[in-house]
Order: sequence, then C-alpha cells, then structure tokens
Amino acid sequence: MSEIYGPSLETSVPDDLTLPQFILDSSHPLRPIRPSHVPWFIEDAGGRGVGHEEVRARTYGLANGLSLRFRVKENDLVLIFSPNHIDYAAAIWATHRLGGVVSCANPANNTNELLYQLKVVNASLIITHSSSLQTALGAAQAAGLPSERVITFDESNQISVDALIQQGLRSEPNFVERRLRKGEAKTKVAFLSFSSGTTGKPKAVAIPHYAPIVNVIQMAQQQKVNKNYAPWEEQRYRPGDIVAGALPFFHIYGLVVIINFMTFCGLSIVVIPKFNFTEFLESIARHRISHLLLVPPQVVLFCKHPAVKNYNLNGVRLLMCGAAPLSASLVDQIVKIMPNAQIGQGYGMTEAAATIAMFSADEKLGVPGGAGRLSPGVVAKVVKDDGTLAGFNEPGELQVKIPSIALGYLNNDEATKETFVNGWLRTGDEVVIREDHEVFIVDRLKEIMKVKGFQVAPAELEGCLLDHPDVSDTCVVPILDSYSGELPMAFVVLNPNTVKRIALDPAEVRRVKVSIIKHVADNKVAYKHLAGGVEFVDVIPKNPSGKLLRRVLRDRARDLVWSKSKL
Repeated sequence: MSEIYGPSLETSVPDDLTLPQFILDSSHPLRPIRPSHVPWFIEDAGGRGVGHEEVRARTYGLANGLSLRFRVKENDLVLIFSPNHIDYAAAIWATHRLGGVVSCANPANNTNELLYQLKVVNASLIITHSSSLQTALGAAQAAGLPSERVITFDESNQISVDALIQQGLRSEPNFVERRLRKGEAKTKVAFLSFSSGTTGKPKAVAIPHYAPIVNVIQMAQQQKVNKNYAPWEEQRYRPGDIVAGALPFFHIYGLVVIINFMTFCGLSIVVIPKFNFTEFLESIARHRISHLLLVPPQVVLFCKHPAVKNYNLNGVRLLMCGAAPLSASLVDQIVKIMPNAQIGQGYGMTEAAATIAMFSADEKLGVPGGAGRLSPGVVAKVVKDDGTLAGFNEPGELQVKIPSIALGYLNNDEATKETFVNGWLRTGDEVVIREDHEVFIVDRLKEIMKVKGFQVAPAELEGCLLDHPDVSDTCVVPILDSYSGELPMAFVVLNPNTVKRIALDPAEVRRVKVSIIKHVADNKVAYKHLAGGVEFVDVIPKNPSGKLLRRVLRDRARDLVWSKSKL
C-alpha cells in the first residue's frame, strides 16, 4: 500500500492571523452566520449567556488589563490552571492579542506537577481558580514567581480576571495588536500544550497559531459545515445547536474541538466546570443540549448508570467520542440509549493540534470500532516493524503528514527527532486502514497509557516509584478496565532489606503495597494513581541494552487479571 491521501483542502487557510483574529474578527466560506441572539458561551449553573460582542469586549478588556497591570507582552507565557470557566477562552485569546503564549494545565495537578510545568514553559503569570489557588500559590513560590502574579477567574484574595477586564475597558489602550506577516502564523507559537509524545515524561508541544486554525477548517470541510447537503434537521452542525463543554478545556480535545471549532460552527457551549454524571444529566435536560463530545468512560456511564433511565435523551443529535478508542459493543449499547443521535468517533493527538480523522457527516452511525476517515489535507502511511509500508488491512504504525502539525517539543531536540521525522508525525499508534480508508486503532506502540482519555507515561510513574525506599526496580504497564479504558499497574522489585522484613513478617506484604500505592497517590494527579495495583517480582525483564521489556510484563499483567477474574 502506498501513501493514503485524505480529501484535498477546498478553501484557503489564512497564514497571517492569530487564533483570536481568526475566531473573533474574521469570516470564512465554511463559517455559518450565527444569529445575534445565539450566545457563544452559557454558564451551566446560572444559565447566563455571553454573546459575540461581549466575548470580544471581555477579551480586549482582559488583554488591556494584563498589559497595564502585568506588562504582558510578545512571547510572555501565561499559564492557565483552572477548571472550565466562562472566561477561559477570553483568557486564551487575550494573551494571544498581546502576542503571548498560553500553556494550559490540569487543575487536578498537585504542586510538584504544576511546578514542573511552570519551569518547563517559564511562565510569567498564572490564571487559576479559587479551587486550585493554594496549589498555584505553592508552585509559584517554589518557582520564584511572586504571588501577585497569580490571578483568579473568580473572587478571592488575589486580583480577579473580571477586575482586570473592568480596568482594561475603562482605560486607554496600552497595547497595539500585531498583524502577523504572511506565513508567520505557521511559526508563531500560540500554545505550549503538554503531551508525553511516544515516550517519557510530559513534554511541551509547541503549537503555532496556524495549526488550530487549519484544523478547524479541516473539520468544518469534513463535517460539511455551512453546506446545504441534507435537510436542515439532519445537518450535523447548525448555528443555535447547544454543545456540552464538559471535557476539560486544558486538553487539546476541549481546547481545539470545543472552544474553537464549536464557536466557528455557531454552536453555544455550555461551560461545565467539573464533570459529575448525575449533574451532567441535569445539565443536558436544563439547557436542552443537543451535542455531546465525550470520552469512553463517559459513554460507559450512559450505558451503565441507573439514573439514565430517568432522563429523555431523544434531543441529543450528536455524540462524538474521542481521546481513546470506543469499543464496538459500547457503540451498540449507546445507540439504543440515544436513538436520534449521530454517533461516531474521532482520532487525534496534541502533536497534530487535535484531529487527524473523524467519522463522516454522511453517516448517522460511524463504523463500529473505527476511528473515522482521514481529515482533508492529511496524508497517511502505515509502517511495519521492518520499515516497509503495510498494505490495506495490515497492521503497522500510523505516520501522517498534516497541515496542523506542531513545531516540535520545547527545548527537547531528541524527543522532537523521534516523533517528527522528515515532515512525518509518528503517532506511535498501531493501526489498520481498510480499502475504504477507515482507520482502526489496534494498539499503542508508544509507551503511553490512556486512563479516562488522559495520557499517562509509565516512565513518569516509574521515576516516582524509584523514590520509594522499598523499591529497587520497577516497570509500570496498563491493564484493561471497562470504565477507565486502562489503569496503571506496577511490577516492583523490592530492595533486600524489605525482602528480609517480609520474610520475618508476611503481613509486611500488604503494608508495603499500601505504602507504595500511597506514595504515588501523594505525588501524582488522581488518574495516574496505581489503580491497577502493585505486584512484586524478582526481576524486571530487560533486553541486553537495558531497555525494559514492557510487553512481557503487559502479557503477565493480562494473565494476572484473567486469573483473578476466574476466582
């Protein structure tokens, strides 16, 4: 099989605009006209809607306030460490108006995890929320960032985003927004988003403004946005439709697909700060949400949770699942629960600035188990272990050439060379592509787990485990889980003194395991905890060069899980 080409991009893509200039200030042939009464964002709790002019005004006011108060300027890094918030997008776009760069962090990170990100990106300002404030202040102090440079979306003892907006709106302009030179959007960094790539600790992916802009246009073309391809009631994305903004905005899925693509399409985003399933069902009913963008664990809840039977979900018109593969059996179940919905999957990654493939707008139901078809402008090849190209229906690593490709990893040439090779992006995913160009994710070749849709690098957990006094060597592998997709399990070689303690008192086995699990829980965000458990082994298998033979232990973990299920 030679290289596979997705459809050609049919329209031009501006390469001299920043992301807010594209989203807030410009028009495009694929962009529908949003009626003036249709809000861009809706607060989940209170139902307050924020329309286009208010979004633009708040973005400008915040940009001016940041310039006046903190002298934020070209290439300064603003780190957003917060749950979803009605002003989250404005904070991103305001930073971009000033020529700055945004790095979004998981609000569940602990102080050490946030400190790591602060140091990697060299942040000059943190925008957080009162619920994450103490962690933000602790990390800022450790990074040498003054506490007054930590601001909050809501009211607290710190200066608030709204106060900055009001200051910016009542003051004379303190900045001049720069228009990029022709082609500069392809090199001007907009985001430093964190990904584990194909291996190792999380790395800062440098994403230029052009990447999310072209990805939005790719999705709009593939999804036939603003095209009269079907009766109005059957068209997938229409101005006035309402989408659930429940996925975290710090994640590339929420950042590009929800915040930018959905606003481009004219949908209203219900901003949901924290996902709680029964409250989510209430939000769907309260706001008449028609579009659900989810990850597999959330789909599992719709299929299994007893509260679902109390709600009428016939108004859901679209369910899109991404971030991790969704099994065919779950698709079969969810179809019965949402009979009127178009249901399918998309596939992408941070290094691609979101989407690589998506299920067709011509299908009410995507191919069960399939990740969709290649987006416009994408070229793909499937590479076998020996470096030759696979044929149709043959497995191999998916490599793609995409217009939305990232620039590489910040200050990490070695990792960049491993993942970005001669214009090709190595996805690290083993796939099969059928003759009809449907993509199926078979396995992950990269050493990355997907827990509830989030990336977990085994090497990061192994480094944490080796800090535990009882651990001499370790290897972390995934085990399958019907809800989370995968869970981390640690194989551990104990140090000799611990082995002696256990020989004297077998009850030490449980105590040591509990201690190891607690050590990880104390140092890592919740989805990185060792929910798959800890198993003691005499030796960690390695090849002659010392590389962990992770697949050997993955197979052993699978056998252990199977054995326990039979007890």
